[in-house]
Amino acid sequence: MADADASGRADWLGREVAATQDTVTRFHLLSFYGGALQQTYWLGVPLLKSPLDCWVYQELIHDLRPDLIIETGTDLGGSALFFASVCDLVDHGRVVSVDLRPAARVTHPRITFLVGDSTSAEVLDDVRQAAAGAERVMVILDSDHHAAHVARELRAYREFVSLGSYLVVEDTNVNGHPVMPEHGPGPYEAVEEFLRQDSDFQVDKSREKFLMTYFPNGFLKRVAASGSRVTARPTSR
Repeated sequence: MADADASGRADWLGREVAATQDTVTRFHLLSFYGGALQQTYWLGVPLLKSPLDCWVYQELIHDLRPDLIIETGTDLGGSALFFASVCDLVDHGRVVSVDLRPAARVTHPRITFLVGDSTSAEVLDDVRQAAAGAERVMVILDSDHHAAHVARELRAYREFVSLGSYLVVEDTNVNGHPVMPEHGPGPYEAVEEFLRQDSDFQVDKSREKFLMTYFPNGFLKRVAASGSRVTARPTSR
């Protein structure tokens, strides 16, 4: 069955690549299904991200100097370790990473791991405690990618994002944007609905400068302060 599934996926990918004349879309499909997601590591730990998006993350951390980076979706901890490593390089910042299960294989003095549902009252209380006193906060959503869950996270975590900082929604490429058309409504659709209801955030297309990103329309910049928990504007380019 696995061989049949793999063969079917290869046939589908071949048809999709042949059907589009857009070079970026072709590269996106070939990158995603060619193993870049599963075979990218940071210091030996699976990272599960495109290296192009990681480059943008290090630019964001350098530009913003966040006091705190909040991540939902720890998995094996590669991304939390990557964020903490960049914080080491700029000599500033902490990471709080949340997951349903304690699967992370890493330890780092800048990282605090929280176990639980990212939208539960208990976890959100712990995140608020960790964020107390932090003026510059960036949030990254990378847990359950179904639209309903991402929508709950967007509503819950928007409060932590400081003015001028970012709420990054990962894997907006699923549900046919352009990968995994079988997924069903996911992060992309949740972001569309969120932006219809919340004018404090805007998509920052300048962060998609490498053209291919696994987070299309996912770099949300806080541009207004009508909501809660807005503090000082971080330094930016």
